[in-house]
Amino acid sequence: MTTHCFDILARSFAQEEVKTCFALLGDANMHFATRLSEEGCRMVYVRHEHCAVAAAMAYARKTGETGVATVTCGPGLTQLMTALPAAVRARLPMVVFAGEAPLKSGWYNQAIDQAPLVTATGAAYHSLHWPARMPTAIRDAFLQARRERRPVVIGIPFDLQERPWEGGTDLPAPSKDLMPRTGPIPPNPDDLARMAEVVAGARRVVVMAGMGAVEAGAGEACRALAERCDGLLATTLPARGLFHDDAFCVGIAGGFSSDVARECFGEADLVIAVGTSLASHNADAGRLWPKARLLQIDVDPVTVSQGRVAADLHLRADARLGVEALAQALAPRAPQWRSEALAGRIRTTPPDSAAFEIAPGTHDPRAVVRALDAAIPQGWQLVNSSGHCSYFFAHMPGRPYEEFLTIREFGAIGNGISFAMGVAAARPEVPTVLFDGDGSLLMHMQELETIVRHDLNILIVVLNDGAYGSEIHKLRAEGMSEAGAVFGRTDLAAIARGFGAGGETITDLAALPDLMESFARTGGAAVWDVPVSDQVISPVVRRSHWSGKAH
Repeated sequence: MTTHCFDILARSFAQEEVKTCFALLGDANMHFATRLSEEGCRMVYVRHEHCAVAAAMAYARKTGETGVATVTCGPGLTQLMTALPAAVRARLPMVVFAGEAPLKSGWYNQAIDQAPLVTATGAAYHSLHWPARMPTAIRDAFLQARRERRPVVIGIPFDLQERPWEGGTDLPAPSKDLMPRTGPIPPNPDDLARMAEVVAGARRVVVMAGMGAVEAGAGEACRALAERCDGLLATTLPARGLFHDDAFCVGIAGGFSSDVARECFGEADLVIAVGTSLASHNADAGRLWPKARLLQIDVDPVTVSQGRVAADLHLRADARLGVEALAQALAPRAPQWRSEALAGRIRTTPPDSAAFEIAPGTHDPRAVVRALDAAIPQGWQLVNSSGHCSYFFAHMPGRPYEEFLTIREFGAIGNGISFAMGVAAARPEVPTVLFDGDGSLLMHMQELETIVRHDLNILIVVLNDGAYGSEIHKLRAEGMSEAGAVFGRTDLAAIARGFGAGGETITDLAALPDLMESFARTGGAAVWDVPVSDQVISPVVRRSHWSGKAH
């Protein structure tokens, strides 16, 4: 049998130990994807190209591997323009195999200059037009994705893919064999001494951990540092749950901070940011800690981030080694801020205690989240989407980081169902629960068919307010018509049943434990449609649009 270029391309991906690929087939990638499947790679065939890349993002975050997706040329690639910048900003290593229009054609309907579109998102793009070098170029793409921690898109004209292979059968060494093997960076002793003096002089310290702390395994070191300097703990939104069982963790730092967290940050005079990118949302645009200086511990520290001066002091070091060294350089401090009274307030105070009128037949989303947190078994994988509802779902204090996924770096709704597919593919041994809003789910609800067809174990819980939540609350605050943001309460449970999934409308929260027990026994795919009040406004929107106004 003749060996074609697409055979070698598939083997080159298999050489990189690709275990799962998310795909939507077309003329420019169908031969490659078919051969990749025959190489033993699990293929998840989605209904929209965006969802292929978004699912690969979540898969990469959950497994620590390079996410892989494949789409066809032209319209297949243009569908990726929302997912790629999110992956870039989340620093997720990914390789996307995209076809290109055939070189032999003088005109081709789906031809487009693909490279500028991809590079505009911050991802890398490589056109492979020399067959003999394709295996090496694929290896180099995986190497680049791993080293630079961003997506790399490979474009290969499909007429080249279909040509007979004229090279040898030996493949280059995989990218993992070429990754630099470097140890973690310890802090400079002089820098360490100066920063230890700063910390020793501070009276109210918050140690805030981000994804860099997660990846460096710095969680325990952060706990020890906070205890040593009578400080509190917090995390960025992506790292939420890292200190879920610590009595002195105030939870998420940023726009999603609880009432108690905002109070504590308001008292802080020093925030130690460990392995964070210092995003604007993380500091609530500078409003979260108005009296504090910020010390950043990172291998690549910065002063300005996302248009604002974000850090005053720096310690260049691996997150774990830097925190451990700083703790060792400090004398233990007698607890004053860390009191039993404060621990009790952190444990018992609701994240948001504002009062709202709840219409009959609807639920307060905060009550829904409390009921779900009590009913969902420990150990299940939870996925939070974007949009107005995501604030409420972020506050499940008993859930550790390892069981909760949040990717929000581009602020786009509609990604939740794709992220859930990626997590379910990465963690098939336990159910995955997606928390989403109705507007977000409706953007890509066609993927329910993918979930059913691939037998993915996913429960989708939807807060259904019949509108785009953030928009209606902002329009109301500005005294403008909300008509363009309201679409009515779609019967999402009925739609789910139409796709062959389970569908329930939750009218009584007391029924959740029995429903959860039933789902735990049967698994599969299901959508629970929870009607919620459209009067409950998240603190994020209240601060930005309703400050000083009645609601």
